[in-house]
Order: sequence, then structure tokens, then C-alpha cells
Amino acid sequence: MRITCPVWKDRISPVFDDATVLMLIDLEGSTESSRKTVELRDPASVRKALQLTDLGVDVLICEAISESLERLVTARGVRVIQCICGPVDEVIKAFIKGIKIDMLFPMPGTHGGKKSRRRRRNLSSRGGRTGGRYHEDRNILERTEKHE
Repeated sequence: MRITCPVWKDRISPVFDDATVLMLIDLEGSTESSRKTVELRDPASVRKALQLTDLGVDVLICEAISESLERLVTARGVRVIQCICGPVDEVIKAFIKGIKIDMLFPMPGTHGGKKSRRRRRNLSSRGGRTGGRYHEDRNILERTEKHE
């Protein structure tokens, strides 16, 4: 399986549509076998979707993506996981371990990988960034890293 995410410094890039660099991660089972960065050749949406296919990408993890580009990418057979933000290494480790990254690394203003229409003050009572599932998954990730 090949995973990719747009990167800016060591974090997931804010908007895939504007990204210029991708991190490609190859997995063999539940083990990372290789990692490399690739520059996107063309900023046009159609060409970005084609380039993901040319690179053999199975999963795109990103923070934000336009609906039109998401449709192009998914039509090419790439699974899109959006509304994810955070350090690339942590996000990828959690994804490989099967932890729900949409709850562990949610983009601000989202809940469970989807844009939230609730006011920010209600997120904490519903398991947003300040409580609930976020802390459970963070603790699981920290415990598994200690045993590696």
C-alpha cells in the first residue's frame, strides 16, 4: 500500500490543492518499507489527480481539499482521508497502527474528520480536542511508542 500526504516543513500541509511537495510512504503489511518526498510537477487539479495515479497512491491523507479535486482523486481510485492535521510522522505512525487518525489529529473546526456546524464550545462535551476519544487515542499511541 502506498500512502501520501502533502507536507509543509514536518507537518501535513494545510491545503492539498496548493501543495507542492508530497511525502510518499510505502507499507508492507503494517510495516513502513520506504519513505520519500516528491515535488508536484503541475499545480492544476486534473494533473495533480493524474500524478497521484502515476505514483501508485492508494491513500491520500490531507488537511483540506476542494470538493472538485477530491472527486477527481477518488474517481482515480485513491481513498481520501481529510480534515487531518499534525506532524507527518505522528499521523503516519497512528495510521499504520490502525488508530482512528480523524479523532486523534482533527483539523480545527472539525469533529471526527468532518466539518462541524456546532459551535466550538460544544466540541469538548462531544469528545472534541479537549476530551473524550482524543485523549484515549493519544494515550494508546504514547504507550505503543514506549514499547517499540
